Amino acid sequence: MNKFTNDIVIGLEIHVELNTQTKLFCGCPTQGSEEPNTRTCVTCLGMPGSKPVLNKKAVEHAIKLCLALNCKMSKELIFSRKSYFYPDMSKNYQVTQYEMPLGQKGKLKLRGEEVGITRVHMEEDPASLVHPAGMQRSPYVLVDYNRSGNPLVEIVTEPELKSAGQAREFMKQLITTLGYLKIFDVNEGIIKADANVSIKESGYVRQEVKNITGFKEIERALNYEIERQKKEVSEGKKLEQETRSWDSEKGITFLLRKKETEEDYGYIMDTDLVKTDITEDMLNKINEVMPELVHDKIEKFISKHKLKKKDAEVIAAEIELAELYEAVAKEINPILAAKWLRRELVRVLNYNKKELYEMEADEKHIIALLSLVESKKITDNVAQKLLEKLIEKPFDVKEYVIKENLGAVSDSKELEKYCKEAIDENPKAVEDYKAGEEKSFNFLVGQVMRKTKGKATPKEVNEIMKKIIG
Repeated sequence: MNKFTNDIVIGLEIHVELNTQTKLFCGCPTQGSEEPNTRTCVTCLGMPGSKPVLNKKAVEHAIKLCLALNCKMSKELIFSRKSYFYPDMSKNYQVTQYEMPLGQKGKLKLRGEEVGITRVHMEEDPASLVHPAGMQRSPYVLVDYNRSGNPLVEIVTEPELKSAGQAREFMKQLITTLGYLKIFDVNEGIIKADANVSIKESGYVRQEVKNITGFKEIERALNYEIERQKKEVSEGKKLEQETRSWDSEKGITFLLRKKETEEDYGYIMDTDLVKTDITEDMLNKINEVMPELVHDKIEKFISKHKLKKKDAEVIAAEIELAELYEAVAKEINPILAAKWLRRELVRVLNYNKKELYEMEADEKHIIALLSLVESKKITDNVAQKLLEKLIEKPFDVKEYVIKENLGAVSDSKELEKYCKEAIDENPKAVEDYKAGEEKSFNFLVGQVMRKTKGKATPKEVNEIMKKIIG
């Protein structure tokens, strides 16, 4: 009897490149020259007699991830050799963990539920294979060992994901967690997923799909694979366990090989690497520098700053936005700050096709702008335009408002004068409003806003206009 009950069963194996300056077992830089085979040495090229030395920072990063995923920690760090013959690993084995992963039995929260983490382990990245005419058509393959030996963590989930959309949400939440921990470079780092997919109609015959890059591609790849499997079964074909590759350009998966098992790799303990004890003292020191994670931020934003849950989730989903919000909320009403950062700032960044980290303006500029909004010294309309200018290039907001005479028109006599002008110039709109046409009133308010160049607050104009018209 099969243990699965869902129509679709998905498990993920996610490889994340840790953000360190040097490789996992040598001093070669992980970033720098992109000229092929220039960031290499005898160790990451697997030369006879070379000896690996473990990167302490990579271990600390991996432990942080295990703690964030609520894993049961191993007391020892032990590495194995995963034997296979392929050009991407010159010594014919990959240094990884098999017998005893660094972390086990963890979990990651999604909306309303948790996904189990089977294991988190460390390993070295293989070399990069370049297929000039594509994987299926190239008559030859080029090998670049610059990437070989970069530190990776592999996160293996329980087969608990029920849809391609949920798998994408898992990947997105994982990337958010990595960002909070500051152990992964979201802009430069490599994150890839292999997905194990099976459907009820086939009797849950597992198909592995490799080479899915990033969380945006995961949903597309899995939707294709699910439909492919359903089509094969509907045509009377019997699925067999196999490994496939995702071609993002064509939007299809294709057969790589019939599925191998873990036993095929002939794991043995790596005798070049001594056991590393994971002590309580080491865990305590890392725990002391662990940051608040996304769910902690959401709870704090709701309880302390009184934000709506949706606003808290959107702001907390990106570490840079969460940190900016907390800095601004110290000086500005938290709800006002949330409104402007979640909606207006994100809108302007999207329009300019910029990410938050690319913005030159900092929290001081945002605080200066929102303090003018909060004290009603400028209108929302003026503030929106100033924010658009700030994204292009930072400047002294208060000085600019004075220089360009952008202060809010709040003098009631001056506003009354503009309202009377708008009424006198548009008698037909006044008559229509008196006859019940609300749009005509909005038109009159718009005329006043035009006369004040957006420097009047609509609420004050509304009150004065209604008083005059009666």
